[in-house]
Amino acid sequence: MIGYVTLGTNDIARAAAFYDALLAELGASRWMESERFIAWSAAPHTPAVSVITPYDEKPATVGNGVMVALAVDSPQKVDALHAKALELGGTDEGAPGERFEGFYAGYFRDLDGNKLNVFCMGG
Repeated sequence: MIGYVTLGTNDIARAAAFYDALLAELGASRWMESERFIAWSAAPHTPAVSVITPYDEKPATVGNGVMVALAVDSPQKVDALHAKALELGGTDEGAPGERFEGFYAGYFRDLDGNKLNVFCMGG
């Protein structure tokens, strides 16, 4: 259903380093990029996460209530990816744990303040 999610950044090089390291943990790598845009995917023609400097050349800002969710297959991967995001300079928005029966998630913000979570179902 979802083709890709794009997050704004004011520093493409810094965002690239963060997401290169973070998304490598999921087997994703860069599959499309330009001077102001980079997209990562685990395989061609599958959902992607991307960062971009805004087209209107105004500063990128964080959308209140906007969040990107990254699906993994185990609570251990949730824990590992959440820890990796914090190691890379991200900030904690909710430690990994079961939020309700069958839903395990950890929340963080990237270096630009964009909110993400890592989750698994039934784990």
